[in-house]
Amino acid sequence: MNSNPLGRSEIRVSAFGLGVMSFGAKTSVDDAFHQLDMAWNAGITLFDTAENYPSPPMAQTQGRSEEILGQWIAERGLREQIVVATKVAGPGKAGGVIDMSHLRGEQRRLDRANIRAAIEGSLRRLSTDYVDLYQIHWPERAITTLSRARYSHLPDAPAQVPIEETLAALAELVTAGMVRQIGICNESPWGAMRYLNACAEGIGPRIASVQNGYSLLDRQFEQGLAEVAMREQTGLLAYSPLARGLLTDSRLQAMQERGETPAPGGRAEMAFAYRDLARRHGLSLSAMALASASQRPFTTAVLMAASNAEQLSENLRSVDV
Repeated sequence: MNSNPLGRSEIRVSAFGLGVMSFGAKTSVDDAFHQLDMAWNAGITLFDTAENYPSPPMAQTQGRSEEILGQWIAERGLREQIVVATKVAGPGKAGGVIDMSHLRGEQRRLDRANIRAAIEGSLRRLSTDYVDLYQIHWPERAITTLSRARYSHLPDAPAQVPIEETLAALAELVTAGMVRQIGICNESPWGAMRYLNACAEGIGPRIASVQNGYSLLDRQFEQGLAEVAMREQTGLLAYSPLARGLLTDSRLQAMQERGETPAPGGRAEMAFAYRDLARRHGLSLSAMALASASQRPFTTAVLMAASNAEQLSENLRSVDV
């Protein structure tokens, strides 16, 4: 499998990574280990998780994804051969609706105390002394990457932590050897440049990546962040490359069996058109979609995620496209 540099660092990551957000909920431990072995044997070296996984986040399962990944790494003895990425949760509710007060309470912020508590918990669950890539899962401010179709200025909350303060807190983790590189997720071009400017001012380390949604049905990254990624070497870690399952043959087949008619010009109609294109070239829809996301010039890695090993086996066909 091809590999790419992670930002301007010496770390290289596989062109595809494995996201483990279902581990500990939809995905059992045995199936998770099977998936992890499959991914490793296929050449995947990047494994991405978060303190609030599995999804949907619940108090009774919080942290299980990190724990399962940590158990697998320890049992296989692969810590020095793989890249472990995890995330600190921002404030508010997941997706604007799911309560996450079990994570450091209602006043969870991206400040020094919360970030320190989050990384210590992640390191404990992952059974490691450091993570290779530590990411801000989402910003404190309201932006279009988090379910807002258009940007309109909303006054910042009085308690909102400035990006510069967040970056300074991350700098302490790098200095302490707990984190090698840092990244941001669900960010805008303005946010990415604000982090880069703060780094240039000597406040903290340089961001190495931006993890945002990207697929054949979600091209928002191309409108602004693509230029940042290529000029500043802050490549995309693409999540949801199958558009939450819509870019799969099985989903579209199920829709047809139920007699559902796609709305003209809608996402489903586009998905069927992509499926027809894939079939004309002897490909599955998912393999084509994953390969397409991987081959963009601004992409560092595409994160596969599967509820079970059978789905992952299908996704891995994209490596050879």
